[in-house]
Amino acid sequence: MTVEQVERRLAAILAADMVGFSRLMERDEEGTIARQKHHRADLIDPMIAKHHGRIVKTTGDGLLVEFVSVVDAVRCAAEIQHAMKTREAGGPETTRIRYRIGINLGDIVIEGDDIFGDGVNVAARLEGLSEPGGMCIADVVHQSIEGKLEFTFDDLGQQAVKNIARPVHAWQWRMGGAQGRATEALEAQDANQEIRFCMAPDGVQIAYATVGSGPPLVKAPNWMSHLEYDWKSPVWRHLMQELARGHTLIRFDQRGNGLSDWEVEDISFEAFVRDLETVVDAIGLRKFPLLGISQGSAISVAYAVRHPERVSKLVLFGGYSRGRRKRGSKVSAEQADAFITMIRHGWGQDNPSFRQLFTSAFMPEATPDQMNWFNELQKVSTSPEVAARIRSALEDLEISDLLPQVQVPTLVLHCREDGVIPFDEGRRMAAMIPNARFVPLEGRNHLMLEDEPAWPRFVSEVRSFLGGSE
Repeated sequence: MTVEQVERRLAAILAADMVGFSRLMERDEEGTIARQKHHRADLIDPMIAKHHGRIVKTTGDGLLVEFVSVVDAVRCAAEIQHAMKTREAGGPETTRIRYRIGINLGDIVIEGDDIFGDGVNVAARLEGLSEPGGMCIADVVHQSIEGKLEFTFDDLGQQAVKNIARPVHAWQWRMGGAQGRATEALEAQDANQEIRFCMAPDGVQIAYATVGSGPPLVKAPNWMSHLEYDWKSPVWRHLMQELARGHTLIRFDQRGNGLSDWEVEDISFEAFVRDLETVVDAIGLRKFPLLGISQGSAISVAYAVRHPERVSKLVLFGGYSRGRRKRGSKVSAEQADAFITMIRHGWGQDNPSFRQLFTSAFMPEATPDQMNWFNELQKVSTSPEVAARIRSALEDLEISDLLPQVQVPTLVLHCREDGVIPFDEGRRMAAMIPNARFVPLEGRNHLMLEDEPAWPRFVSEVRSFLGGSE
């Protein structure tokens, strides 16, 4: 008799279940189903895909997901839970949709597209131990992520669970500790920040956020961004809050970043401009001021030249119109290639000294807390390969011919000792844009920090320039 070979593999298994599903369905069946579908389409499924998970099966109130990486599984669960709390914050406590999540690392049996085995069963039992809106992980998962993720867990010890003969050592995720700075900032997001998704012409999903009230102000994308992680962080908090004061701030994660699709074919300057067009069209904006920071300045210029009827004013900070490969300098081109090589090999590594090389270049005067946040941003914003592809596209950027075609009032600001984009590049951009106002700022940081002397000047100049722009 031939014994059929069973296919097995080691995997990280995530089991999720909606809290109080029967009660919610009894109260409002159609509304619960509609909200559940909305959360799946806008948040849960895209987040799982971003973290390289595979949805194995779904039920009316839950789902089972397989991950190759246990780090991806835990990070995905945390991001979903934080986003869900924000998305459900407006309704009564008794009607909010919340999930319990359990994560295990173990051996699974493969049968077609389905998975079975002890590893799956333990994940399901851990989900039952989880607090609503939280996650419960097996001890083997906790050991695997130690030193890789700075999340804080409470040790629940050995737990007796249904249909599992042996006790299961479990850990309950909570906010606080070293990761607390990140998670608490996510938790403290203003309730009126709304994250939505739209589709670029080539099928890439773009995540955008609106926050504040008043006339629109659009911010073009940065190289690294994460809509949830950036909001109220020690690096971006002051800028986001200032821009949202008196305006409806609209910002988005460009392709390859944050909550937008990472694995995309087209990563090019042209695609970045199209993404800006996609977001503006999705919201239905008619006319607005446009802010660009770093490479976002070139994206903003290209958009303003193509759509002069829609842009009322341009604010460009720390920007440039040509990448290092296009500046006519062999040294600059070699620096660009070296930087891309560093990204491919060091981006988001667990070795903090490697990540610190990038942080020190962008923010040499940052506090330890700000550096920690920026280090972590490298890990959550995109993958090393995508970061290198984006950087390569930007090093080949050349829009000098567009600068004289800008027809809208423009304010250009640049720090004199910017270590990432030379001061002369900002001054050159201002000189080539008709009637642009150029404001040199005293500072060394490429990202404007709240405690540096240049910040009040930046705020004053931007407020004065935007006043009456709508």
